[in-house]
Amino acid sequence: MDYRRITSIDDPLFEKMHRLMGEIFPPEEVLEYELWREPLEDPRIRVFVAVHEGEVVGATEYRYYPDWNIAMTDFTIIGRHGLGIGRFLARKREKDLHELAQAGGKELYGMFAEIYDPYERDDHDFGGVMPMHPYVRREVLSHLGYKRLDLAYVHPSWKNDGEAVEGLDFCFMPTDETVQDVPASLVADFLTTYYTVLPNKPQQWLDMMEGIRSKDRIGLLPL
Repeated sequence: MDYRRITSIDDPLFEKMHRLMGEIFPPEEVLEYELWREPLEDPRIRVFVAVHEGEVVGATEYRYYPDWNIAMTDFTIIGRHGLGIGRFLARKREKDLHELAQAGGKELYGMFAEIYDPYERDDHDFGGVMPMHPYVRREVLSHLGYKRLDLAYVHPSWKNDGEAVEGLDFCFMPTDETVQDVPASLVADFLTTYYTVLPNKPQQWLDMMEGIRSKDRIGLLPL
């Protein structure tokens, strides 16, 4: 299995990856094809695919923010079972991020991720691929060390229609497992930057952000 980076929508592997995204994720979680052009050309955004026998069988997008020394996992896709794709992507991503942090003389502080809460919303089958089922993914991410932030979370729809997407937890995986909370200012600044690309923010998101900025720190709770 090969770990291949995609930096252009003109890469034939991107079409295969985008098709796989549409099979796995609900529409509000998938950015339109042409709107990927600029993000893929951004050196801070790292999109890699797992290629097996010429086909894209998995993918992950993540980014590293050197000023905050944190990362964000945008998504991970496992397109088939029985190939070890999840571990393959996780280990390759971890190695890449630690190398990016070390290049700046730092140890990675941790990584954010949005994680589906199947106990609140369980109405999507993720293309029928069982490793992608929310219950499975949640337990896998818990094993990796992710913890949920102590807040009621929503995010703007990637359709940019001003709707709020619910049914997820905002989580953080600290490199130091003894970390029990994170600065609220880091969470607020990160989310503001991350969702700058979507100008149509729902009121629920604005209210959430106001609540975050009113705090000093936000606790990390078990998944």
